[in-house]
Amino acid sequence: MEKTKAIVGGAGSITNYHIQGYITAGVEVAGIADIDVKRAEEKAKQYGIKNIYTSFEEMLEKEKSAFYVSICLPNYLHCEAVIKALKSGINVFCEKPPALNAEETERMVKAAKDAKKILMFDFNNRARPEAQALMKYIKNGDIGKINSAQALWIRRCGIPGFGGWFTQKTLSGGGPVIDLLHMIDLALYFMQFPEPEWVLSGVFNDFSGNPEFKGPWGIPDVKGGKMDVETSAHSFIRFKTGQILFTRNSWAEMNKREEVSVTFQGTKAGGMIRRMFGRDGIDETAIDDCEIYTMEYGRPVNRKIITEPDEKMGRERAVINFVRSVKGEEEPYSKPEEAIILMKIIDAIYISAEKKEPIRIY
Repeated sequence: MEKTKAIVGGAGSITNYHIQGYITAGVEVAGIADIDVKRAEEKAKQYGIKNIYTSFEEMLEKEKSAFYVSICLPNYLHCEAVIKALKSGINVFCEKPPALNAEETERMVKAAKDAKKILMFDFNNRARPEAQALMKYIKNGDIGKINSAQALWIRRCGIPGFGGWFTQKTLSGGGPVIDLLHMIDLALYFMQFPEPEWVLSGVFNDFSGNPEFKGPWGIPDVKGGKMDVETSAHSFIRFKTGQILFTRNSWAEMNKREEVSVTFQGTKAGGMIRRMFGRDGIDETAIDDCEIYTMEYGRPVNRKIITEPDEKMGRERAVINFVRSVKGEEEPYSKPEEAIILMKIIDAIYISAEKKEPIRIY
């Protein structure tokens, strides 16, 4: 039986997880496109991909038998590429963030409905074994209503290069708030995506341009480029249900170490999922925690949930879930309407910080 086919737009480092996910799911990766042909050739050679393109549009035109496409392009290209792929009749898996803002995200979601195709976004932390373990307790009613949560992705020295697309708002949509949106998304996932009402936030640009605060990922600086995004942000979100969420995101902030975590407090129990890095971007010494906090027989009890380690942080598993969701074999870890709620909150974080006042979300 012939394998179903996938194609991939973009040949950056994140592409490895997409390709490996497709291969694990039994899907053939038939083509890859990148304007940097050398980078595309390297990926093609590494994974035995037959066809290489320098144009995403050409790949869509030539690979008409493809059933899936991954969008692994810079943020400002997501909306256009996703809509083109959907109109071509292909199911789409798009890297985070969904787009530059909520308006673009709404257009993408509408395009998926019009095309009657599956659109999912790579909120890979939902696919982590720890997150799925906690969700079983939440869905079973063991936690009760989550009244409040705290979402952190904070770094000390983690600016991803100076002057490239990451640090230019017109190309990225923002700094660590939109780049490190995963824990905001994960908290909303645990809270069952209540409808947001108010956002109050503040952003800071301390250490912007200071090379001592650059991250270790080897992203090159761009001479003459800009850095006009925040380096840290703190926000408070209130929902129409009365639930609340506090968020912290930073690339450069005086923290002890990089922390990726969600903590929540429910009417029956609380919980926490956390990864502590040894140094920013280095996870060989990472410490993972997944716990539930409750009362039993009149005493506080902390339950440690043991799961299999996943150094890929759900990135490969999220792609597998996309394939299986399209096939009807699994429930999708993410729904496109949830991405709209997330992006409305992110838009409001930036507007509130700019106006220095609470912002109501309609």
